[in-house]
Amino acid sequence: MEAPLNFSYIKAKLATAGLKSTHQRIVIYNALLTSGHHPTAEELYALVKPGNPSISLGTIYKTLEAFVDGNLIRRVLTTDGLMRYDARTDTHSHIYCVNTQEIVDFSDPELHQWIEDYFRHKNIHNLKIREISLQISAEKINPAERIVVE
Repeated sequence: MEAPLNFSYIKAKLATAGLKSTHQRIVIYNALLTSGHHPTAEELYALVKPGNPSISLGTIYKTLEAFVDGNLIRRVLTTDGLMRYDARTDTHSHIYCVNTQEIVDFSDPELHQWIEDYFRHKNIHNLKIREISLQISAEKINPAERIVVE
């Protein structure tokens, strides 16, 4: 886990989402931001529990749902039904590696524009696209190597 972020930044983000800056929320959000990947609730629990022995897994789940509701984070569902969490809320997509369970972020504005144009040209009525989130499932050819997206 990376070094903690500026707590003023975290408190401001929580306030923007309409959430009080409790110690538990700050610790959980910081762990998610600095984890460097798309952790499960259980993985976040393992990260924060040593420094916060009174925290429960239930608190982690409730806090993550509050963060999702406040648009601070997003859920990422894997093909095996495992729920992971993403602190990146900008427009981006994911590649999910089925044999290593690794999730890698990738941004491609051209691809997202192409998808928006596709739906616009199809004249789909009664729907307004709010967000495009693409997840590609793949299998890593050499599991020993890190996934690289260019």
